[in-house]
Amino acid sequence: MDAPLATPCNIQICEVTCDSFRIMWDMPPEDTARATHFFIDLSRKENRDPNRFKHRDVPTKLVAKAVPLPMAVRGHWFLSPRTEYCVAVQTAVRQSDGDYLVSEWSPVVEFCTGDYAMEHLQQLLDKASGPAGRLLKFSVFYRNQHPEYFDYVRRECGGLMRPALKDTSGSHGSPINGKLQGVFFSCNTEFDTGLPPKDSPYGPLRFQIPAGVLLNPNICLYFADFYCMYTAYHYVVLVLAPVGTEGDNFCRTRLPRLDLASNPFLTYTAPQRQGEEPVYCHASDVILEVLFTEPVHVDQGSVEQISGHHQLMSLTTANAKKDPSCKVCNISVGR
Repeated sequence: MDAPLATPCNIQICEVTCDSFRIMWDMPPEDTARATHFFIDLSRKENRDPNRFKHRDVPTKLVAKAVPLPMAVRGHWFLSPRTEYCVAVQTAVRQSDGDYLVSEWSPVVEFCTGDYAMEHLQQLLDKASGPAGRLLKFSVFYRNQHPEYFDYVRRECGGLMRPALKDTSGSHGSPINGKLQGVFFSCNTEFDTGLPPKDSPYGPLRFQIPAGVLLNPNICLYFADFYCMYTAYHYVVLVLAPVGTEGDNFCRTRLPRLDLASNPFLTYTAPQRQGEEPVYCHASDVILEVLFTEPVHVDQGSVEQISGHHQLMSLTTANAKKDPSCKVCNISVGR
């Protein structure tokens, strides 16, 4: 009778990305020499089943031929970015009758996958470019809030609208979610008037600021996300970061940078002749969410009551989850 296999121990996870990782563990040299297969049990931490599966029940698990460690795991479960997983391993020897001699399951190890890499964001950018539509001129960025917000800004913040941490809305793997601070602005205009929409779900007061204050040659423009919320409307998240600031340094290695004068979403065209004004344009067929990474003083613009209705807060994108079934704005990172 064959000697039993030792229980794998000292499980180590390394080289973790949004869609892959490498795994290694310790086992005696004699087990290394005779192991023919590895069984890997991977599950999301929040959905973990406390009952261990048996090796004969592995159609939904990974059965891999024994390879030198560390072993790369990629795409077998279409790993999700920024997700906590539990993993355990079992070594096995396939016997002549087709059955397996297996070790006990290793201790369970937890790890978390990473953000989208630059290549994944470039895929999102490419997907967003088509639906963006033609460019329309605009003249102001705007931000709607409740009266209490502006009262607080003036009373407690010296008139400064301070950056806040980006929420978890949009693509789960966007590197700015929960990590980058900023002040959100809109710039979309109504097709027939060329002006900001009369309605807003964010509040009845609107702060407006000339476009050139936030969008100019001293600003870096970055693409951060493309998503929808089970509707026909799609959102593009952009970041405006003054050159050399902390926000710019954060985005430089994580997000695709866009040419201010030539991109599908938001452009600045410098004056061509003396006396001319810059031209600012926004994409017509997507809703732009623009995150400015520095404080903005209310005295740089004006606060006025909107002429339309204050819509339901349920229409906002706060912490909204992306539709995972949409073929327009989803990418496959596990292939």
